[in-house]
Amino acid sequence: MKLPIKKILLYGGLVLLGIVVIFLVCKIMLNLGSLATGLRGVLSSLRAILLGAVMAYLLYPLTRFAEQYLLYHNVKKKTARGLSTAFATLVLLAVLALFIAVIVPELLENLPELIRSLPGMIQRSFDQLSAFLESHGQDAGMLIDISNRITTTFTNWLQDDPLSTLMDLVTRMVDVARSLLNFAIGIIVMVYLLMSRDQFVGQGKKLLFALVKKRSTCDTILRHLRAINQIFSGFVSGKLLDSLIIGILCSIVLSILNIPYTMLISVIVGITNIIPVFGPFFGAIPSALLLLLTDPGKCLVFIIFIIILQQVDGNIIGPKILGDSTGLSAFWVLFALLLFNHLMGFWGMLLGVPLFASFYYLLREFINARLRKKNLPVATTEYIHIMGIDDNGTVSYADPQVINFRPLIRGEDSLLAQLRQWLAHPTLRKKSIPPQENPQDHEDSPDDPT
Repeated sequence: MKLPIKKILLYGGLVLLGIVVIFLVCKIMLNLGSLATGLRGVLSSLRAILLGAVMAYLLYPLTRFAEQYLLYHNVKKKTARGLSTAFATLVLLAVLALFIAVIVPELLENLPELIRSLPGMIQRSFDQLSAFLESHGQDAGMLIDISNRITTTFTNWLQDDPLSTLMDLVTRMVDVARSLLNFAIGIIVMVYLLMSRDQFVGQGKKLLFALVKKRSTCDTILRHLRAINQIFSGFVSGKLLDSLIIGILCSIVLSILNIPYTMLISVIVGITNIIPVFGPFFGAIPSALLLLLTDPGKCLVFIIFIIILQQVDGNIIGPKILGDSTGLSAFWVLFALLLFNHLMGFWGMLLGVPLFASFYYLLREFINARLRKKNLPVATTEYIHIMGIDDNGTVSYADPQVINFRPLIRGEDSLLAQLRQWLAHPTLRKKSIPPQENPQDHEDSPDDPT
């Protein structure tokens, strides 16, 4: 039987395509290093666009609020869109300018002095610790050796080769210039995305309805995307606002307590507070070590203040701002932080909680949909004491196991009442004590066969 020419061409084309795919896969597997370099280059070139998209996402709530306010006052939609975008951009630039004007001079003033005085502070701390050990009859030779090594290494680093220092300075200046250029391009991308956000949303929905057959599936996908967007926006914006409030409170209180390096410590505490759970420790530990080298008394005051501040943040400020934006328990928050820190590093600690919360939401919706199809209960509490479910869907429950404890103090059956009764009646004590056997009784007993 002869095959039609169309089938011969089709099969030949599929074989050729398979050979090409196998060749490309083998080439990629043999050049993974070049592929990784190429991907890093692509991501580096798109860094400005990613930065602009992130800034647009963060500033969208402010832009939307300003636009709705202008539309309420009968401003044309196009004009309101432009004015709201300009307002959001000005707010971003004002925050950055305030940060540079307030924080950067303080850092430039404290950091050089801190770097110059750090070897002396380390040496003094080790000397005090060595004197304490020697006064209590302990050998401090190893401690003195470690102190001398640290001081020598740090001093040599400060007095390094001038040429290498100059080259390092030039490299850093180039990196700063590149970052400023990416930031400027990111601002342009952010403005474009905020101005044309309706068009991008429409294009995304148009593509979705074109590729997916069932309209109900499209509706479900859009509903889930809105929920994920709410999780991300609520967590990220709320966490940024919470960290800003914590940084300001820390700066005010440390200034009142006359703690050294107030602005530097406040910036560290505020920035690290963005990281859930571990953030307060990441900010408090290096700050406490810095104060320990400077003034141990101030270090103790700072530790007490940080504990109080974190309690206020965790029980009052954080719940008021964030609420239950993620829907995760404390265990799953900790699990997400450890997992995404291993997978993505620092960015995983920042974005691990909303990412895992989105996955948790999708999995929960899938499981609940499957249970509804089987006419089974959805609430988790319904499954705690379930024994089984038969083919008809009848659920059988088991009674929870209860331990019957005897009252300790109150009641006639309590342990205290029995103890009193045992002490009040000597006959009970005699009955409770088994009689001891006397070997003479066995000797004199007539029933003894010996």
